[in-house]
Amino acid sequence: MNAIEEDFAELQEVIQQGPIYPNGTPEEIRAHLASHYDFRGQKDLAETVADVERMLRTWQVQVTHPRYFGLFNPSVTLASVVADTLVAMYNPQLANWRTSPAGNEIERHTLGWLAAKFGLPAQSRATFTSGGTEANLSAVTVALTNAFPGYGEDGLRSLAAEPTIYLTEEAHHGFNKIAHLTGLGRKALRMVAVDGDLKMDMADLERRVAEDRRSGFAPFMVVGTAGTTATGAIDPLKELGRFCQRAGLWFHADAAWGGAAILSPELRHHLAGIESADSITCDAHKWFSVSMGCGMFFCRHPDRVAEAFRSQVSYMPDKESRPVFDPYTTSMQWSRRFIGLKLFLSLAQNGESGQAAMIEHQTRMGHVLRESLIASGWRIVNRTPLPLVCFTRDGLDVRRFLASLREEQIVWMSEVPIQGRPAVRACITSYRTTESDVLSVVEEMNRLAAQHAAH
Repeated sequence: MNAIEEDFAELQEVIQQGPIYPNGTPEEIRAHLASHYDFRGQKDLAETVADVERMLRTWQVQVTHPRYFGLFNPSVTLASVVADTLVAMYNPQLANWRTSPAGNEIERHTLGWLAAKFGLPAQSRATFTSGGTEANLSAVTVALTNAFPGYGEDGLRSLAAEPTIYLTEEAHHGFNKIAHLTGLGRKALRMVAVDGDLKMDMADLERRVAEDRRSGFAPFMVVGTAGTTATGAIDPLKELGRFCQRAGLWFHADAAWGGAAILSPELRHHLAGIESADSITCDAHKWFSVSMGCGMFFCRHPDRVAEAFRSQVSYMPDKESRPVFDPYTTSMQWSRRFIGLKLFLSLAQNGESGQAAMIEHQTRMGHVLRESLIASGWRIVNRTPLPLVCFTRDGLDVRRFLASLREEQIVWMSEVPIQGRPAVRACITSYRTTESDVLSVVEEMNRLAAQHAAH
């Protein structure tokens, strides 16, 4: 362990002192690969590993850098790195319990603990997934199975009316793919209006559901987002739960990023109402700071999950011989990597309070960024308790400004359109980001903004 810890610390130091943004071109990278790797002969493994590491340092946005204020790609814990190494060495297959009892029970234990934090009942079913899109696909599949008993055997063609899902434009656009893959079609997605804070408008949701039912459609699911990608908005989860219960609709909470706030005494009240969800998505490889990919799908209806993913084949143990359920019968996946170990080890090392402290530290850094920007004359254009800040100022050319930030290796941020106008989007994704990092970034942004205004 000492050697791994030393290598891990050394790499973080190298990344912190190095560039954030790469300057390589596709042609340059392809030429290097073509000239070094025709796979005709053998190469020394140590030399190849060193070369790959050079490529990763040179030709990649360093998402673990403390001044990477980008998408939800965090600095990772040492525990998660060790977990990935152990999993690769032992290579367990978690499709069935009999093959990997220890791995399955570690995942069951970890998921059960987190399900309880979300307020779900003890009999809820949960599984680790490749990421949020697989978890959301699982939710749509189970919700369809719940609403339309004939869907699993006869498909959508057997339904008397076209099913519809309700979400906002701020929801993750992976639902467009999901609507395509499930056969619903992208037109089945009903885009509900948002309020001034970009949260789902409950009045418009009620109106759209009622209108669709009068028109002969079959509403079956509402998606509420807990921490949207663009602005960090949290839909009114409590109101959504009440409405869905009254209207007989499946309530899915996509908490891929914001779900980790459930561990924080300072933040968990912002997720009030998530306990009423029929299903929940949460990604540990976002705000739990573990390595890719480590999504999670939770559902309070184990019988619906079992029906949606049921399978029986001759080369797997039959139901009577299994001591517990097998993941291949309760999830999208068949071959199953031991995904959950990275979260288990991180929670075991940090404890609930340590994990919450990491989340709250990033939230405080978000407040520091927000307050420093306001004090420097920038205008904040989103509202969220999460560490995601969208901002602009009069006359700012957002694309040109962001290009300058990257060229000078000051910080990595992205552009986001908010109500039709471009803004700069900054999200604190690293538990290594310090107040001095934030203040130095704002100081440099002020300098660049003054330069751009002068020209």
